Amino acid sequence: MATKAYGAYAADKPLEPIDIERRAPGEHDVQIDILYCGVCHSDLHQVRSEWDGTLYPCVPGHEIVGRVSAVGGHVSKFQVGDVVGVGCMVDSCQHCASCDEGLEQYCENGFVGTYNGPTPDAPGHTLGGYSQRIVVSDKFVLKVGHGKQDLAAVAPLLCAGITTWSPLRHWQVGPGKKVGIVGIGGLGHMGVKLAHALGAHVVAFTTSESKRADALALGADEVVVSRDAEAMAAHANSFDFILDTVAASHDLDAFTTLLKRDGTLTLVGVPEHAHPSPNVAALIFKRRSIAGSLIGGIAETQEMLDFCAEHGIVADIEMIRADEIEAAYARMLKSDVKYRFVIDIASMG
Repeated sequence: MATKAYGAYAADKPLEPIDIERRAPGEHDVQIDILYCGVCHSDLHQVRSEWDGTLYPCVPGHEIVGRVSAVGGHVSKFQVGDVVGVGCMVDSCQHCASCDEGLEQYCENGFVGTYNGPTPDAPGHTLGGYSQRIVVSDKFVLKVGHGKQDLAAVAPLLCAGITTWSPLRHWQVGPGKKVGIVGIGGLGHMGVKLAHALGAHVVAFTTSESKRADALALGADEVVVSRDAEAMAAHANSFDFILDTVAASHDLDAFTTLLKRDGTLTLVGVPEHAHPSPNVAALIFKRRSIAGSLIGGIAETQEMLDFCAEHGIVADIEMIRADEIEAAYARMLKSDVKYRFVIDIASMG
């Protein structure tokens, strides 16, 4: 199927309208007419070849909300007209220990990304959600329970939402827990919303005093400017869990020292340059941990979507047209967005 998309043919070329081909749905496939696609910072890194291994043409996009337009003969969970989502994965080996446990994101043979992943379909790698339609195995399609008015703002939940939900759930964030969220951006604003809805006492950390009011409005109980040494010291040894969403190199010791005994600092942002080596003594003498977390598996992502629908949680977004993607990328580099861009795919014509 001929499909309109936006993509790039090289790292130094802008995103532009291109024509791509989508396969006809197989017996276990779902064909989705895309309504909205979120813009993730990963898209920018990948399309500009700032991460190794970018394949061209590159059509980014892994925060997809759309409507089912066809299903294969063996598909029973979805029917034409359903509103569905597709996140960062469209396949995995389905037989390793991680896949067997519903942790496809840690597939020991490597999951297939929604774009830039290997596929037998032309051109040999997956093409993502900056496009009018996509065809995906029913195992990697998710049900969306939000109302029509919220669908654009649901799109970033498929990446930013699950990236923060998965560690919050794994480390059992909930009532009685004091939780820190470092960074109030695309990931961090979702971390604050979700931790608050889970019942934790939420402290937002930001380098900017100007974000205090926003963080409180998102659901933070307290806001700490991390450059204020006295304010940081006042929280020493008090956190059960801290989620660090910052994707720039920074001093982790400033946050590990805020953890209680057995507390965990979990990183979900990948910095361009390595973080300075942490103070090992600060970890040893309080049995503290520094951990990392990826997105969630399909079952966990569905759990997150259902929770968000029940609690009225969506991302804070700015809608853009397809021909505004390059301008949005330039603004992302300046952190000039609150908090995620979402493409109106109808603007592709």
